[in-house]
Amino acid sequence: MKMLMRYLICILSTCLFFEASIRDLSAEDKKEKSKDWVYLENDHFRLGLLRSHGGAIGHLSLVRNNENLLNHYDHGRLVQQSYYGDADGSRWVKKPWRYNPVQGGNYKGTATVVNEFKSTETSAYARTTPRHWASGTLLTECSMEQWIELDGPVVHLRYKFSYNGSQAHKARHQETPAVFISPKLKTLVTYAGSKPWTGDTLNKHIPGWPNESVSMSENWAAYVDDQSDGIGIYVPGSTKATCYRYEGGQGSNCSYVAPLRTFSIKPGLTFSYRAYLTAGNIKAIRARFETLRNSKN
Repeated sequence: MKMLMRYLICILSTCLFFEASIRDLSAEDKKEKSKDWVYLENDHFRLGLLRSHGGAIGHLSLVRNNENLLNHYDHGRLVQQSYYGDADGSRWVKKPWRYNPVQGGNYKGTATVVNEFKSTETSAYARTTPRHWASGTLLTECSMEQWIELDGPVVHLRYKFSYNGSQAHKARHQETPAVFISPKLKTLVTYAGSKPWTGDTLNKHIPGWPNESVSMSENWAAYVDDQSDGIGIYVPGSTKATCYRYEGGQGSNCSYVAPLRTFSIKPGLTFSYRAYLTAGNIKAIRARFETLRNSKN
């Protein structure tokens, strides 16, 4: 009987040890996952950056509810830099692709290299060596930098792309930046008329699939819900954008928009630009962007 009791105690101890080990491992996994996210916060917004995705933005929410308005389904679904060059024989799955430096990583989930990252409570800086979206090659001839600052109800973004390669690519439409948004926000809002910043009627529609082009006479676009609440991106100087709604199921649904600039990736290129994010009701979004526009004049 004593032998049986010792045996049972031994088994129980072993089980408890393995259970504790599993709990510790789970806690460690969660700890490592939490280390991947870096959050900035002020009285208006909580913004999350993913170290494993080139330090790009994967979360933006109002402080009062913390519901993420963005999409970070994979290394392409973020607010991030992405540029295009000539066809190079690469393939995105089975689709022929082109030279495409991406801040977050490649489509198979291989991360870029973050060379420098620093942050405060309301600001952050990241310097990244991007990957080719299709091939996954680390593009050491490229460098991407990102500056972020929370300023009241507006997120100030500054991006810089440097290219020291030897190939001169043809001019392409460039995403400045690519913005992937929660699929809950379905309606795209822009102003496409001839009387910008006069309070003229806004243009609203639900984009389809694949990409379609929209005009931005006021240099901004937003996605909103049925109550006209959502998120907007303002890029001074950009008058066109590309957009779509993807509804493929299995968690991959998203809304997408990217203000566009057209230029070529060529030796010695340095391209910098500013962008601004905000969230709330569409009237507030438009008013904040107009205030920004007037403050720059």
